[in-house]
Amino acid sequence: MRYLTAGESHGPRLTAIIEGIPAGLPLTAEDINEDLKRRQGGYGRGGRMKIESDQVIFTSGVRHGKTTGAPITMDVVNKDHQKWLDIMSAEDIEDRLKSKRKITHPRPGHADLVGGIKYRFDDLRNSLERSSARETTMRVAVGAVAKRLLAELDMEIANHVVVFGGKEIDVPENLTVAEIKQRAAKSEVSIVNQEREQEIKDYIDQIKRDGDTIGGVVETVVGGVPVGLGSCVQWDRKLDARLAQAVVSINAFKGVEFGLGFEAGYRKGSQVM
Repeated sequence: MRYLTAGESHGPRLTAIIEGIPAGLPLTAEDINEDLKRRQGGYGRGGRMKIESDQVIFTSGVRHGKTTGAPITMDVVNKDHQKWLDIMSAEDIEDRLKSKRKITHPRPGHADLVGGIKYRFDDLRNSLERSSARETTMRVAVGAVAKRLLAELDMEIANHVVVFGGKEIDVPENLTVAEIKQRAAKSEVSIVNQEREQEIKDYIDQIKRDGDTIGGVVETVVGGVPVGLGSCVQWDRKLDARLAQAVVSINAFKGVEFGLGFEAGYRKGSQVM
């Protein structure tokens, strides 16, 4: 399986093409839209989430509720594009219109500056539009398709936040994947410990009042994984390596660990499992 995404943050639409999904997999738009809605939810989200109500449109690879084995194309329309018709026009326009919302001051820590230098852009919007977090919309859509395939193989995935800006969330022991998924889904901040919910919300509110942002740590738990998934034959077929590449390619993700992870660097070999 492989996929490509295309589209700009304020362009007319976002697109993903997936190749390698077998024929006969039950798949509906609602399977995708459920995860797209989750992406836009959560406490303290930005204003863009209030503008868009993402809904996927299949334009190939799905017929009568099942995949055909052909490449699957998915589109999500950007409603906000109507305010950017001239600025994001694919056709050449007047210079006075080109200067509208032109970006010459890069944001710290973003791809604006390096993209402008690499491609010699005089308008850093050309970098910003593609490197925007809006691109993750189609990654979520692709991930939802993959989850449908994994569900047919009795594999289940759950995600939850375990650190908010240095505040660690204590997680009850022995929770199943299903329990983690259920608890996180009920939480506006995607945590499994409901007793910490209001504390984290108050913390987010304070950070916003301070005009700042915070980082965090997300944990993904997968159940039903068969032994032998991945490969030790070549470096680019190792499961951990492929997952790590996928994770750190997401905007602002700067680290990934498996199991004991970075903690192993603080232990003796006899203490590492």
